Amino acid sequence: MKNELLAFLKRLLPFTILLWLIQFLLQRYVLDMDFYYSSLSIYLFHFFATFAIYLCLVFVYKNFTDKTGFAFMGLSLFKMVAAVIFLLPLVLSDVNAVFANILAFFIPYFLYLVFETLYAVKLINKA
Repeated sequence: MKNELLAFLKRLLPFTILLWLIQFLLQRYVLDMDFYYSSLSIYLFHFFATFAIYLCLVFVYKNFTDKTGFAFMGLSLFKMVAAVIFLLPLVLSDVNAVFANILAFFIPYFLYLVFETLYAVKLINKA
């Protein structure tokens, strides 16, 4: 279990740093607008949510191999709810560019979803 998590972290950490750097530079130098959430807080949310999901998937895989796919679907639903809760203060605020702020969150959300889906499928196919 430890080796699988370390291998996952070795890919997740550079992925996160690269995406964060791209978004940070775009927000700072190209878009030149203030966002409700900093790019760091967005990527910390995605990093920890993705790592927690994979950690739970590895645990389920080790104990209930045939239930790993169901666990992934349930945890993805939980992540969606967590994303809505994370964005709730933005939606309830008086920010003018709500759509741009939501895009700044959901573009990385879907990139992380693809990343964790690839690793979940790799884990499920090991069975």
